[in-house]
Amino acid sequence: MSEINPYQAPASDVNLPITSEAGELTGPHSVSAGRGWSWLAGGFQLFTRSWLIWIVNIVIFTAIMLVIGIIPIVSIVSTLLSPMFLGGLMAGCLALDRGDELTVGHLFEGFQRNAGALAGVGGLYLLGLLLLGITAAVMVMVTGASIAGMNGELDPTSQAEVAAQMGPAILIVVLLIAALAIPLVMAVWFAPALVMLHDMGAVKAMKLSFRGCLKNILPFLVYGVIAFVLAILAVIPVMLGFLILGPMLIASVYVAYKDVFLAPAS
Repeated sequence: MSEINPYQAPASDVNLPITSEAGELTGPHSVSAGRGWSWLAGGFQLFTRSWLIWIVNIVIFTAIMLVIGIIPIVSIVSTLLSPMFLGGLMAGCLALDRGDELTVGHLFEGFQRNAGALAGVGGLYLLGLLLLGITAAVMVMVTGASIAGMNGELDPTSQAEVAAQMGPAILIVVLLIAALAIPLVMAVWFAPALVMLHDMGAVKAMKLSFRGCLKNILPFLVYGVIAFVLAILAVIPVMLGFLILGPMLIASVYVAYKDVFLAPAS
């Protein structure tokens, strides 16, 4: 019979569900493919509960990103700030979900709470983008050098032929980089919600976000196809449709997060 050590630190079950003001975190769960449509429908419902403030918030957010984006070097900061804004809007979605009011203050709540972890998500995302950019540049240079080597003895008039050979190679590089970017997007998709609503660190939130997306590929395919069609329709009225689609998509991330990560309501 084993003896109990009175000086031993109490053991804790790391697999216990995490609870917070948003609810009990028990996921990620796998959901049916049709939930992809439900996420968008739920996002639209959250938008209609406070449509004017949503539009004001999306205009402010877009304006800030545009101003920062046109400043050389400083534009990099926009990648760090985006999760902070999105984290605040996730808190706003929680408020709406509880029957409270959405405010402009919610847009900036991520700068007041969990700011370090949210900025960490942006920093890791930026690092991933830089690695993808370097990988793409190296692949293009290697491909170009290889093709140039095979055609080294050709006269200058053959440059068009070399360029034609480069076209398919560059297309393959683009497709490979796009494929590599998908896991990065998956890691960031739910991270602001998990950081803001469950006080997680950046790395843990991104790992959990990736797992949540990976377990729900089919609903995300449905979600992506419908969102793409809606984006085309949003462009038609001088892009004014994005004043509705933008908030709707942001709110749909919150709806999907609830579906994938939280314990079902009893």
